[in-house]
Amino acid sequence: MKLMDTTVEGLNILAEEPRPIDGIPDWFNESRQAGWELSQKLAMPSRKDEEWRFAKLRHLNFKNVRLPDSSREQESRGTKGLDKCSARFGFVNDCLTERESNLPPEVICLPLLEALEEHSELLQQYFMKAEARLGSAKFAALHKAHVSSGMFIYVPDGVEVEDPIEVSHWITEDHVVTFPHTLVVTGRNARVSVVDYFQSDASAHGSWTIPVNELVAGPGSQLTYLALQDLSDESRIIQLSHTSVARDATAKSFILNSGAAWVRQESLSQLVGENSHSDMLSVSIARDGQEYDQRTFQHHASAQSYPDLLYKNTLYDESRTIFSGLILVDEKAHQTDAYQTCRNLLMSDTVEANSMPGLEINADQVKCSHGSTSAMIDEDEIFYLRARGVKPHVARQLVAQGFSVECISRLKSPELEELVLGFAAREFHRISESAVAR
Repeated sequence: MKLMDTTVEGLNILAEEPRPIDGIPDWFNESRQAGWELSQKLAMPSRKDEEWRFAKLRHLNFKNVRLPDSSREQESRGTKGLDKCSARFGFVNDCLTERESNLPPEVICLPLLEALEEHSELLQQYFMKAEARLGSAKFAALHKAHVSSGMFIYVPDGVEVEDPIEVSHWITEDHVVTFPHTLVVTGRNARVSVVDYFQSDASAHGSWTIPVNELVAGPGSQLTYLALQDLSDESRIIQLSHTSVARDATAKSFILNSGAAWVRQESLSQLVGENSHSDMLSVSIARDGQEYDQRTFQHHASAQSYPDLLYKNTLYDESRTIFSGLILVDEKAHQTDAYQTCRNLLMSDTVEANSMPGLEINADQVKCSHGSTSAMIDEDEIFYLRARGVKPHVARQLVAQGFSVECISRLKSPELEELVLGFAAREFHRISESAVAR
């Protein structure tokens, strides 16, 4: 199986037609071509689009952005966040560079191209079936056109994977765009946790990442997914997430943002079975001129479904955040119990936090709430810590870290909580030390 050279001199990624991949099923190449044709039909977002209100569209600049050179051998970067895991895979510039696995033999955990060769029909059943409904349909189509990297994970009925699966995605080249894809499917009463890392070298200028993650939680299953984003300061990312939760199943999705100049994050959760649970969690640490644009959609298609959304944003310097969330309750989705909360901690008076929570309820006997709060850091808390000998910059760091703990603790997994807390603590410390150095 060979990915043909896709680099076209003088074309940026918006105008570059995908080349066929040798040795894979026809349906996947046809899917890529269909994605390309759709991406060409759809217009670029504008400020007139409701889904792009408040966004700084100057960031949507793909000039000179190209696909990585697939013929170039890549050196492994590796990310070992957990001491113990069931499998570990690494990609550098969309090329597989690392793999190890101790998974049960009945579990499918393969890079995308290998999964296409060995489990084509199963993959086709689930691959990119959801509609992009939050404004980035053009970029979802672009992903579909150029995707060749990522993971397919399938846990069959009754199988429980004890330790998480780790997947790292690195960018090391200038002005390249990667399209990592993560598709996780759990069978009846199965259980698995997956961690995706998105990182880049500090020297990788002008890079883009457009990942798609699809989570399909089968009846009675438990699926946990983490996306930890720490890209370089000149990187940009459009992350598209879709979760489908069946009867009696629980799905948790957690996103940490601590890097990139600009982030567009779209998360859709569909509760399609009774007694389904979906937790949508996010912690974002914005600094300098970073902009984090977060859009969510909680769709209740079945009665007795229980989603809970908690987003926490900490803003420094002249950073901006945007949160727009909608809870939609269908006509027959009675006895729904849904929550949506966005909280912003303002670490300076030059930041900007925009919040637009919303409800659309078409059923009776439901319990839904939504809200957003924004507040400056509590000077009383700072005074309390300083009175006990804590230096001012350290006191601010501790208060900011404490603000994020509520969200992280909802993972209900000591090893995953420790992992996220470590990533967040390093970013808070970096910001704290930078403030001292100024």
